[in-house]
Amino acid sequence: MLTTLQRIVEVVNQAPDLDTALEAIVQRVRAALGSDVCSVYLADHDAREFVLMATEGLRLEPNQRVSLEFGEGLISLAAQREEPLNIANAAEHPNFKLVESVGEEAYSAMLVAPIIHQRKVLGVLAVQQKQARAFSGEEEAFVVTLAAQLAAVIAHAEAKGLVSGHYSPWLRNLSGLAGAPGVAIGEAFIGRPAAKLSSVVPRRTEYPWREIHKFRKAVLQTRMELRDLAKQVAAYVAEDTLAIFDVYQGMLDAASLGDAVEKKIKDGWMAQTAVKMVVEDFVAQFEDLDDSYLQERAVDVRDLGQRILSHLQERNGQAQSFPNACILVAEEVTASMLAAIPRDNLQGLISLHGSANSHAAIMARSMGIPAVFGLTDVPLTYLSEKHLIVDGYSGDVFINPPTQLLEEYEVLRREELELAEKVAEDRDQPAETEDGMQVSLQVNAGLNVDHGHERWGHYEGIGLYRTEIPFMMRERFPTEQEQHELYRQTLQTHRHVPVVMRTLDIGGDKPLSYFPIKEENPFLGWRGIRMTLDHPEIFLVQVRAMLRANIGLDNLQILLPMVTTLDEVDEASRLINQAYFEVRNELAQEDREQKIQRPKVGVMVEVPALLYQLEAVGRKVDFFSVGTNDLTQYLLAVDRNNSRVAGLYDTYNPALLHALQHVATRCAELQKPVSVCGEMAGDPGGALLLVAMGYRTLSMSTHNLDKIRWILRHVDSKVLQVLLTQALSCSHPDQVRRLVTMKLEALGLGGFVRAGK
Repeated sequence: MLTTLQRIVEVVNQAPDLDTALEAIVQRVRAALGSDVCSVYLADHDAREFVLMATEGLRLEPNQRVSLEFGEGLISLAAQREEPLNIANAAEHPNFKLVESVGEEAYSAMLVAPIIHQRKVLGVLAVQQKQARAFSGEEEAFVVTLAAQLAAVIAHAEAKGLVSGHYSPWLRNLSGLAGAPGVAIGEAFIGRPAAKLSSVVPRRTEYPWREIHKFRKAVLQTRMELRDLAKQVAAYVAEDTLAIFDVYQGMLDAASLGDAVEKKIKDGWMAQTAVKMVVEDFVAQFEDLDDSYLQERAVDVRDLGQRILSHLQERNGQAQSFPNACILVAEEVTASMLAAIPRDNLQGLISLHGSANSHAAIMARSMGIPAVFGLTDVPLTYLSEKHLIVDGYSGDVFINPPTQLLEEYEVLRREELELAEKVAEDRDQPAETEDGMQVSLQVNAGLNVDHGHERWGHYEGIGLYRTEIPFMMRERFPTEQEQHELYRQTLQTHRHVPVVMRTLDIGGDKPLSYFPIKEENPFLGWRGIRMTLDHPEIFLVQVRAMLRANIGLDNLQILLPMVTTLDEVDEASRLINQAYFEVRNELAQEDREQKIQRPKVGVMVEVPALLYQLEAVGRKVDFFSVGTNDLTQYLLAVDRNNSRVAGLYDTYNPALLHALQHVATRCAELQKPVSVCGEMAGDPGGALLLVAMGYRTLSMSTHNLDKIRWILRHVDSKVLQVLLTQALSCSHPDQVRRLVTMKLEALGLGGFVRAGK
């Protein structure tokens, strides 16, 4: 039976659409059990009925629609109970309802198993036989096991079928992850890389210097190509977003990819093979990270590697023509792919893989391009040459939508443009509520933040500067001087505002190729401050570089990640003091006029244990910064990158809200400044709740600054207190979300959480 089960699942997985998948199920299950009938009913939750989608044994004519209302028959009973029914003579059961016109009268025995995916009943698998008998325990176990195995398969096949199946009773739409807000309407344009690393067959060479010459030429061509792309988008992309291309250029430097590739070539590999090996190694490192922002850098490295590869293969490509209203669709949309399409043509994007942390998403938000990510159930071919609506608020994509829906979304798109013009008017104003409460808006940074900050509008600091990337893009630890130059440039650029630099947050979940760490559970392992305190030589070099970079500027603040115990704070403070005295003494010998100040030191509140040590830790640090991303993950015991449980990751969870309120209250009692630097700060509803709790400093991505500023300038703090009281009394995240959405609608701010204005 196990072999049969595996074969059925394999066949269904390979089916091109929903109809084919369901036909494969009923044919093979009927044959495996030797039964007279096998049927699949799928649930249409909007119409509240089960629709007979495929059968082997009953009469179902082409285009014939046969259905049972929710609550009718044994089909509904099995779905309602969420357990199988094994009935020897179905006609005698009080819940039995004869499905007319399909010839069901001839069958007595019935075995029905619900198909459930992520707690939702998708449908029912039913087996029938003429002979009145109970199905054996082995037969029942087979059907139940198959239903459980097929739940995810049918969910995926259903998504495909919504695009191609003729008998589908649903509106043809797909749901992904909202990546950039807005509404887009246009024709699908399939984007593909010019070359693929996966297609390279490893080959050796006897002429390494010839291959090195080819590689260097390809790198030069790639640099020029990236420069041209940056120029193409410079007119309509914020300059801080253009820093994405600076990061790309930096990856091409010898200290990043260059030396590593040339070393492989010198070991006897051809240039194409060396690029494949090195780039795939870097990609694997980034994909293993816990930090979702850094995880997405794998996309950039792969994109860059494939661009180099295309020049090695001399695939320069021909000029492409784009639809006038173009929706870019790709397996994995990259920033460079996005930049290659003329802005006048580009209306929206759909990336089958990736997330809102990708550089493509960052660019899309900067450009005002609606984006949806994570349509992993749909092959590119299903969207080719389709007319699409992209809803960047809900994550919905509508395929070949009806005229009425098109007209509705056209109205919403016009309203969006009007709202955007209003929001831009307040860009240079401080974030202050209608009754005068001031909130400091700061920026989370991980890219090069030395360009275009004057176009951010009013901001009051860099609330979180991630220092990991220079460590990850090398084959060794960066030197003190290399770190000093990077930090100095950032501190100098933002010299009039505080810059909070987080010490190296890397470890078992964020491996370095030159510093491998293997752990069974890296999420709870050797990471952040735990690793750097065990290696003071790494910690001291980084802190010294920060302190030296801060000389004469005095806007540096140091943030310690992943703090769990008071001992960690004591040891980190001791090392920071040591580095400070070393740099001060060196400075005194070089220039007696120059002075250096010890920067403020804070800790991240992201490990739940710290919630109960705020008073003790507060006596030893200058400030706190709440990392809502990791705090949510650890408090709820949910890996948000694991699709099986990602739905439980919710910053509106009442437990998290109470924890955040506790932190704000205790910090106020201790008179310690506290900020929030997680994604919740840039969420319209999240920002309102945080301000109501007492947080007065919110740090977020640059693309969220304008909308959060506008929202705060159009609310009264007393209204927020009422909202918070109601939210804290909720028992489920969905209740909180509805409450916040209704409040934003009532305040006339609904356009920030849905299409329209």
